[in-house]
Amino acid sequence: MARLPLTIATCRYDRTEALRSGDVQVEGVDLNVLTLGSGREIFDRMVGGHEFEASELSISEYVSMMGAGNCPFIAIPVFISRVFRHGFVFYNEHSGIRTPKDLEGKRIGVPLYTQSAALWVRGHLTSQYGVNLDRVQWVQGSVDVAGTHGKPSAPPLLKPVAIEQNERPYSLDELLARGEIDALIGSRKPASLGKGVVKRMFPNFREVEREFYLRTKIFPIMHVIVLRRDMHERYPWLANSLYRGFVAAKEWTMKRLRYPGSLSTLLPWQIPDVEELDEVFGGDAFPYGIEPNRPTLEALLQHMVEQNFIKEAMPLESLFAPLPGAMGH
Repeated sequence: MARLPLTIATCRYDRTEALRSGDVQVEGVDLNVLTLGSGREIFDRMVGGHEFEASELSISEYVSMMGAGNCPFIAIPVFISRVFRHGFVFYNEHSGIRTPKDLEGKRIGVPLYTQSAALWVRGHLTSQYGVNLDRVQWVQGSVDVAGTHGKPSAPPLLKPVAIEQNERPYSLDELLARGEIDALIGSRKPASLGKGVVKRMFPNFREVEREFYLRTKIFPIMHVIVLRRDMHERYPWLANSLYRGFVAAKEWTMKRLRYPGSLSTLLPWQIPDVEELDEVFGGDAFPYGIEPNRPTLEALLQHMVEQNFIKEAMPLESLFAPLPGAMGH
């Protein structure tokens, strides 16, 4: 039987390399892995034009669309991008900010208020440090250059938030260094960090994030794999086949990471880092499936309710295509 041609758009990750190279095949599928330079480009093209049969997608955008009841996609519980976010809170030392509570009443830059990274940072600030975000003036724009950060199509928030678009001829990074905004949160480190007045809120962020994970079992999810709903309905076997392919590709990568004879990355301490992976994460920091990710997914939905993305938390199983036997890998 002929294999189904399918294009999936992702950024380039070690955990998808075997799918891109063909070392791992997806059963029944002739897979074309299209690697693009930024997640934002993928999201805008997928949500705005449904350009691909499958892609990675911002998990906050996906859940928002599911909450609004008009989602043209169905997710597969493959969480392709995850990043701890305590290390992504920055401030200008002349702003008077020294602790998270000092962020109240300040002007804080953010690439997109609705992006998953910003959602998680705000969730950390409120749930762990008691920050009242209602007192914040948000300034939205690109971190690296003047202007906007992509062209998102996420549903509107359920309640208005004090957000102004950056219309100055400066990036958010430049505004932070100039003192025109007090702080910056989001998905990337500003170029001005460490070169003057821009500081990290949590300079020991790795220790903070490690303690946070050991205590909560939460490793923040940024992006999930989605399949166009029309494809899912036409080929009901496809979601499970893709899921198993992603699991096999991740296992292929883990074998390469664990090979002691040579390093498969540019990280000089790759082998002890893998040993730490075993110690802290039980050997897999990127489990797929619902059950091993339940604490993270439940925290995500709680933050989305509290921040007025969705009216109420939905059952986790309703967010994903049913996959027989896919409890977690």
